[in-house]
Amino acid sequence: MSNLVAIAYPDRDTAEQVRRTLLEMQKEHLIDLDDMVVVTRSEDGKVKLHQSSSVAAAGAAGGAIWGGLIGLLFLAPLFGMAVGAAAGGATGSLTDVGVDDKFMKELGTRLAEGGAAVIVLVRKSTPYKVLPRIQEYGGHVLQTSLSQEAEDGLRASLGEPASA
Repeated sequence: MSNLVAIAYPDRDTAEQVRRTLLEMQKEHLIDLDDMVVVTRSEDGKVKLHQSSSVAAAGAAGGAIWGGLIGLLFLAPLFGMAVGAAAGGATGSLTDVGVDDKFMKELGTRLAEGGAAVIVLVRKSTPYKVLPRIQEYGGHVLQTSLSQEAEDGLRASLGEPASA
């Protein structure tokens, strides 16, 4: 089961630095993420989601491969790839994996204007190695599904008082 963690930052640059740090740690197998999104709130109050990967692009690539293989059976591999890419892209763009977009936009309304947040679904992690690398960015915990003890540890590492 994955845990949701949403941390607010004063600006998008800081949130993007945290995203890059988390991606590096994922490559090092210190953290395993199901989803990661940077949410921003512009000066005019509009909330925007910045996904870490494109589901449509992944669907198109997978569809092209399967379409090409099926097309080989009917001696039309290029046509099969084109149809497969179109179908995969369309299916991918309609698929919502990870954290619900509506929920993330609601969290985004709680950000200060010009602020940003990193929202992650953490499958597993090594907290004693992850927390020291993200604590340098500070931040404010918006919401988590962590145990009270784990959430208090996260808050402490970010320099926040423990929740009541």
